[in-house]
Amino acid sequence: MERLITRLFQGQKKNEGLDFEATEMAIRDSAHQVGGLFLEKLLNADSGGHRGTRIACGAGHDAEFVDYRTKAVLSVLSPVEIKRAYYHCPECGVGIVPKDRDLDIVGTSFSPGVRRMMARVGAKESFDDGREDLAELAGITVTAKEVERVSETLGRAIELTAGHEKAQAFSGKVIPMTPVIRKLYIAIDGTGVPVVPRESAGRKGKHEEGKSKTREAKLGCVFTQTTVDEDGYPVRDEDSTTYVGAIETAEECGKRIYAEAVRRGLHRAEKVILLGDAAAWIRGIAEEHFPEAIQIVDLFHAREHLALLGKLFYGVSSQKGKEWTQARSDDLDDGAVEKVLAAMRCLKPASEAMGEELRKTMGYFENNIQRMRYADFREQGLFVGSGVVEAGCKAVVGHRLKQSGMRWSVQGANAIIALRCCQISGRWEEFWENRVAS
Repeated sequence: MERLITRLFQGQKKNEGLDFEATEMAIRDSAHQVGGLFLEKLLNADSGGHRGTRIACGAGHDAEFVDYRTKAVLSVLSPVEIKRAYYHCPECGVGIVPKDRDLDIVGTSFSPGVRRMMARVGAKESFDDGREDLAELAGITVTAKEVERVSETLGRAIELTAGHEKAQAFSGKVIPMTPVIRKLYIAIDGTGVPVVPRESAGRKGKHEEGKSKTREAKLGCVFTQTTVDEDGYPVRDEDSTTYVGAIETAEECGKRIYAEAVRRGLHRAEKVILLGDAAAWIRGIAEEHFPEAIQIVDLFHAREHLALLGKLFYGVSSQKGKEWTQARSDDLDDGAVEKVLAAMRCLKPASEAMGEELRKTMGYFENNIQRMRYADFREQGLFVGSGVVEAGCKAVVGHRLKQSGMRWSVQGANAIIALRCCQISGRWEEFWENRVAS
């Protein structure tokens, strides 16, 4: 460091000028090296973490001290060498290094700080882009594969935490003492994730060849509402939205979303509202886990059904079709679903295909009449659109997992979804603190 500073000052005296960027980066690198030396001394100040000639192996046997062994670990400052006492259990046939557990470096050559950074970038961008950003922004050199492995490992750790929370929610023994909530919303949606061929084998798809290339990630979000604006429209409470999700069955998804709702104060909510697009699996979750909730079909999905029917019967650019669609949308806004259905019954299909589409659309509205009383919902100051979770599908899943050329395993995708849900929901620090404590 001293030689570097001397050389820089000599360069200025010779009128060589000062390259600001190169200088600051050089000083940063030198500071990291100095900090790394200091860190290494601190880590080795315990004489290797020796705990006597014998220690319990954890399986009812004694492990014997063998010798001291060093381990190279990449820290956020620089690589460091750590001296550790090594024990061996002859009964189990395994080696034990207590200091590795203490320092949270079991089975890894990356420090906790480096792993945290790797997971942070791995959740936000492609693993290769994350590798480049770590090198540029933090001076940490790793491979894209290492970013992937660490990100997925921590994503799985978040999933384990979610599993514990789920067990607590269904035990009924732990009820978070949150303040009373006026309106608690649960919104649910799904979006496709491109997967490797083995993950979609045997599944039917939308493509001409009939093979699926995606798996559906089911996403749920929970948020609260306290007020409406001056025009009477609902206002989502700031920073109140949290997300959970995975590629999983509807049954598992329901349990996951229920656990999150419990954590967020389901049992202390004055009013619970469930928003969705009326898919059968979403209705099933609502009826099983939130039977007392006000169920609302997303207004914009309902309008899309009307628009498609208008185009089918009157033509894509027909003025009469547009007028029919607008009139039915106005009825829908008033919650007059019966009027919408009456107008549909007046339509005359010109083909069997048109008749089938009409029957399907009528069934959609008939099965959701009480979920489409939009005027009543608005009078209560409620949201009638599921835009929050649809935006979440893009922010949580789409922006990271659906980039060009990406193909995922279900396990890998779920790990990254868990990471992104944790970070976007503002629970990253909470997870890290609890992880260290445990």
